[in-house]
Amino acid sequence: MFEFDRPKSGERTVLVHMAMGKPIDDEEVQEFYELATSAGALPIEIISGNRSQPDVRLFVGKGKAEEIKELVDNEDVGLVIFDHNLSPSQERNLESYLECRVLDRSGLILDIFAQRARSFEGKLQVELAQLRHLSTRLVRGWTHLERQKGGIGLRGPGETQLETDRRLLHVRILQIKKRLEKVASQRSQGRRARGRAEIPTVSVVGYTNAGKSTLFNKLTDSDVYAEDQLFATLDPTMRRLDLPDSGSVVLADTVGFVSRLPHELITAFKSTLQETVEADLLLHVVDDASHLRQQCIAEVDKVLEDIGAGEVPQIKVYNKIDLVDNETARIELDSEGQVHSVWLSAKTGEGIDELLQVLKGFFHHEYVKLDIHLSAGQGRLRALLHQNSEILGEEVDESGHWNVSVKMLKRTFDELQKKDEEFLGLALEV
Repeated sequence: MFEFDRPKSGERTVLVHMAMGKPIDDEEVQEFYELATSAGALPIEIISGNRSQPDVRLFVGKGKAEEIKELVDNEDVGLVIFDHNLSPSQERNLESYLECRVLDRSGLILDIFAQRARSFEGKLQVELAQLRHLSTRLVRGWTHLERQKGGIGLRGPGETQLETDRRLLHVRILQIKKRLEKVASQRSQGRRARGRAEIPTVSVVGYTNAGKSTLFNKLTDSDVYAEDQLFATLDPTMRRLDLPDSGSVVLADTVGFVSRLPHELITAFKSTLQETVEADLLLHVVDDASHLRQQCIAEVDKVLEDIGAGEVPQIKVYNKIDLVDNETARIELDSEGQVHSVWLSAKTGEGIDELLQVLKGFFHHEYVKLDIHLSAGQGRLRALLHQNSEILGEEVDESGHWNVSVKMLKRTFDELQKKDEEFLGLALEV
């Protein structure tokens, strides 16, 4: 898989953040710093400034470019990272002028994802995103890309190294797409199975480092990796959550969003994000202690719209109330009396019981329990029960008959009674 060279001890780096037509936001700069350190960079200095619009050639002005060049030469800097998306020509011009590697915001986030991916699917998705990003940058100024290559065992006559690289990238991208299509098919089968079993799905979404995995672990008593760092979770995790005195839901922990998330990542992670699109409810986790709270909410909602999940019901979960003075666990209703927000601390557990009650209320269904005696010839009816209900108990008597206890949604029971005469007259316990 394509990866950047990454020294284990960290890479001496200069960070560049330019505010375009607005004041410099300290929290945006802090997030950029955390992104860089998450990738393993060792920031020497952060250079910031204001511009009305980017310079076409170097993105920054001549004065800033000289300032960056001086730092690179004097501080043994091997990498300059821009908190912006650079065009391929800007990236190439900067590398030529600064005489060191240059990385933009999209490349930085892709590098972090490459480090975090653990599952086979996650690694494929990251590689696909990296290759798509790289394919737009196969115009770097190295002379070997212009040479003609040909001859026995090499490429066809007249094909340049650059053309060969593009062709090989295209072939690899097609291979990864085919593999991911198989994974997407398997995920789709899993969703259909949960649908047949009437098990709702709740997807935990939110800005990176909002505390999604900590909340997920608290609710499901799991040990998903959760650290105070950006993109601690990349591979999605799903667990069953039993609601108090009610049914169950499938809880899905997802990758965190971030402002200006590279389009290549949204496209590559489409199969993973499909769990969010097809969820019955979204728990939108928000860092209540962040000064950029509203901005983060807007960024997450934008990505949800982009992937087609804008219409999925959503409850906001304001996390980390233990870090906010005079903040307490509570539930907030909208003008129609529906739950809109829940305040809690996933770390301390304060407010978790309130959230569980909210989930119970949202997924309140009327269930029925059936105690059924089936003859040996009623195998088809038994199969229907296994497909559409939760089996509470099953015994076979000496004559080969089944005594089955099941639990199913009342509406499912009513539908089966209309469709199947064998369901009529079954013993019913609500």
